[in-house]
Parts: sequence; structure tokens; C-alpha cells
Amino acid sequence: MPREVTPLWTLYGLRRGKATIRWPVGDRSEPGPDENAVCGQSGFVGMPRFDPAKCQDGCRECVDACMPDAISLAPPGSAERVKVDYGRCVACQICIESCPTGAFMPSGDWAFGVRNRDDLVWAKAAASDDGMALKREIRRVFGRSLHVRHVDAGSCNGCESELQALNNPYYNLHRLGVFFTPSPRFADLLLVTGPVTYAMRGPLREAYEGMPEPRFVMAVGTCAVSGGTNGGGYACGKGLDGVLPVDIYLPGCPPNPPAMIHALLMLLERMPQRVRAGRLPGA
Repeated sequence: MPREVTPLWTLYGLRRGKATIRWPVGDRSEPGPDENAVCGQSGFVGMPRFDPAKCQDGCRECVDACMPDAISLAPPGSAERVKVDYGRCVACQICIESCPTGAFMPSGDWAFGVRNRDDLVWAKAAASDDGMALKREIRRVFGRSLHVRHVDAGSCNGCESELQALNNPYYNLHRLGVFFTPSPRFADLLLVTGPVTYAMRGPLREAYEGMPEPRFVMAVGTCAVSGGTNGGGYACGKGLDGVLPVDIYLPGCPPNPPAMIHALLMLLERMPQRVRAGRLPGA
């Protein structure tokens, strides 16, 4: 009989110990200054920050450079010269490179999940409510667990790559009571990626109608939020709005796994919404 050999991956696992990240810890684990390192995203390049006070009169370099039209000239009489919509931003950083005055700055901001689409548009004051009605309903029905049905509505598979990482030992989404299910009949949440092509509108509605009440919808990725760089083309509209009622918007191209975890726990009211009026606290 040949002698049994312990696989190298077993030895590696025993030596390394627990591989799952500690974040998030507890129900109200709020991001701190070092959270990018805690959640495994050290060095992550996030959404560009915007400082309208540094805008230069007559300049439109950022507007001309922005491919997904996340930056546009504001209507006459507006307080700012340009309008910034993070729901259309793909975090390509070209606005930072093209801005001659530093009005757009690099950051590690990634937790951009919101309940109100208007909160993704930069403004001087927040526009959304606290979502208390949604909070009470979710707590009453689900408690602390969530079953998710994912539908790819024309994605490039960038968001899918990040979604797959949620189930690996590093992020281990199951420890938080969140599970993916292959059938809408067992799902609480319909998670949609992609710009929602016209061909996928019918299957999306069928999946939504097959879910038991109460049911929720999350638009993940800039494409699902606003159509992204392909929105309004011959094959698709401008994201999920107008197709299904959206409860959580999470832009990004793609959003990273911690951003998805934050948005899922935000839906369950186990983490707070961070972005208001297009920016994080202190930004």
C-alpha cells in the first residue's frame, strides 16, 4: 500500500490558519481611516473626489474627457459649474488626469451603496431620507439572513468576477447570513448586473415576478445603475430604472467585494448608508 501524502494545500491551510477577513465585525461596523487595509483593499483606487471650489471659470476639460458622461456642464444659474453623477462614474480616473486645477482628486472611496438614486449626484445638501420604512419591513420579515438571486443583464463579467469572490474563504459571505440561490422562488433579493439589454428585460421581469413578496432589487455596477458607457445604445436602455423598482444602487466598474458586502448589509440595516449627496463623510 502506498503511503498517504498530505496535500500541500492542507499543510498551507493549517500553517496559515483562518483566512477570512475580520471585516465587518458586529452589526454597526463603520468604516474607519484604516478600513481599506482591514477589509483587504489596501491601495484600492476608488471614486474621484470633487471640490467645486477649485473649478476654473471657462474650463471644461473634465467634461470633454469623461466617457460615460458622469461629468456634465451644470445648467445656467446652478451653484456649481459642473454636475457630477457618481451613478455614471466608472472610476477610470481620467477626470483627475485632465483637471488642471485639482478639482478632481484620487481617493480610496468605495462604499457607494445608496437607497436613493439622487444621493449619487454631488450636491451641497443630502437629498435622501433615512429609509426607516424599509428598515422596519426588512427587520420584520428577514431578521438577519438574506437569499439572493443574481441575474446578468448584459454585463461584461467584471461584476461577476467580484461577485464570485464573495463566496471564497477570504470574504466568506455565508458567515454573514447571505446566500446565493439558483431560483427566484427562494430569493429575497434580485441582484442585477449589466446595462439591462432589451433582450434581457423580459427574463428580468419573469425572475422578479417569480419571487415571493416582499422582494427587493439591487442594481450592482455602474451599468445596472445608469447604463454605464453603453447606456442608451441600440441594444440597451440606461440601466435598471424604469424596468424594475430599485431598492439599492451600487455604482462601480466593477464595485469591489467589500462594497458589495456593505450594500447587502445596508439593505438589511446592519450597516449604515455612507454616501449622501454624492460624497462620504469628510470628503
